[in-house]
Amino acid sequence: MLDLWGMVGGLLEYRSALFASRGFASLSVAYMGHKDLPGPQHIMSVGDSYFKSAFQLLQDHCQVDADRIGVIGLSYGVVPTLRIATTIGFKPSCLICINGAVGSPLLDEDGKSKMFESDQKHWEFDDRGYVSFRNVSLPDNLPPESKRKVENITCPLMYIVGEDDLCTASTENADVIEEALRSAGKSHQFTRLSYPGAGHLIEPPYTPCSRASLWKTKPEKLFTLWEVTPHPTLLLKKMPGRGSWSLWKPI
Repeated sequence: MLDLWGMVGGLLEYRSALFASRGFASLSVAYMGHKDLPGPQHIMSVGDSYFKSAFQLLQDHCQVDADRIGVIGLSYGVVPTLRIATTIGFKPSCLICINGAVGSPLLDEDGKSKMFESDQKHWEFDDRGYVSFRNVSLPDNLPPESKRKVENITCPLMYIVGEDDLCTASTENADVIEEALRSAGKSHQFTRLSYPGAGHLIEPPYTPCSRASLWKTKPEKLFTLWEVTPHPTLLLKKMPGRGSWSLWKPI
């Protein structure tokens, strides 16, 4: 498995560790917000060739079946996941997309990004000044040239939806993917798992959840909303792994 996290950046390996504990070779890929990457840490300065190299690294490993490599992307990680499957030239054996969009207004033609704050017209603030990025990823708000041609995907795709997501328009993006595959005669390739009450970050069981958390501190503090209402009792007892988890300070 090629494991792609979201815009928080850095190198997060716990999900890959869970895959490995089940017998799957898994490579976590840092593609922004890491000291060893080129360019500013708050943007994605690597492009298609970088992800191609990561995929190739798994393919060339002596203990990996080169024809059985999947890609999992969470949040913004769904964008490079779909890009890998539609434009880079490698054919993954399966895709798992968790609460992400079919495109991004931030990417250039090489798959690199500009500053996230460069376009705020679809940001939505609540009465406390906390921001929801959900409308940014509504399919109708995405530049047409940025949308991946998901009808060209040739492998099974599972899309996991948190119906309470305030960070990504997950249901609407899942609808777009499902319709595109249906129109291409590929309905059998699509599986949707949709969880009422679940927020943006679908995480392993028993990780803490929060409705909002600190997104950045400079040039001023900005809190982002992950879900409408957290349900910690439901999350832990009925549906382990659902809800939102913050790598920052929960509030």
